[in-house]
Amino acid sequence: MVEILHGITLEVEKGETLALIGPSGSGKSSLLMVMGGLESATSGTVSVLGSDLTAMDEDRLARFRRDHMGVVFQSFNLIPTMTALENVATPLELAGDREAFAKAEAELEAVGLGHRADHYPAQMSGGEQQRVALARASAPRPDILLADEPTGNLDGKNGDAIMDLLFGLRDRHGATLVLVTHSNTLAQRCDRVVRLTDGTVAGEVARAAE
Repeated sequence: MVEILHGITLEVEKGETLALIGPSGSGKSSLLMVMGGLESATSGTVSVLGSDLTAMDEDRLARFRRDHMGVVFQSFNLIPTMTALENVATPLELAGDREAFAKAEAELEAVGLGHRADHYPAQMSGGEQQRVALARASAPRPDILLADEPTGNLDGKNGDAIMDLLFGLRDRHGATLVLVTHSNTLAQRCDRVVRLTDGTVAGEVARAAE
């Protein structure tokens, strides 16, 4: 077994925006996945909103994420056989929301893609696909938004647009935002910046003066 993270203690306050930075292989994405219950910790405790994720089985973890978390991946992770509208509506439908499609449509409008509702992922650009992914993550109004390199596959212009949308969604819904990024510009927009090195927290990085 390869041990990726070592002795990490990290607290994130409700409503805070936190950036995880560090070189490739430092454990940033692994830490984010453990925080979201998408990867299991082999020791220690992961406490989220007062619940211990390490004590939950896969079904309980899935329900917890459905009810409290939105996740945005670098690779978008959209369902290719579903339209943009269907992709955004899926987590709402799984939660039994009878207004799933109406809310999904409103969320697509909020990210500027109302006109793309009936298009499939393959018919959209990378920037548009990431907007759909953001809409899907935010539609259930999660308490926590986790984003793994949300601008990593985009050019500068699209990356800037996604950054603005990500923080705009966070501001509108009041969610706690934790993101992994190699972008210093994106990191500096967060309340706190934590650097990882070799699977450990190396310390906090001072933010530039406003």
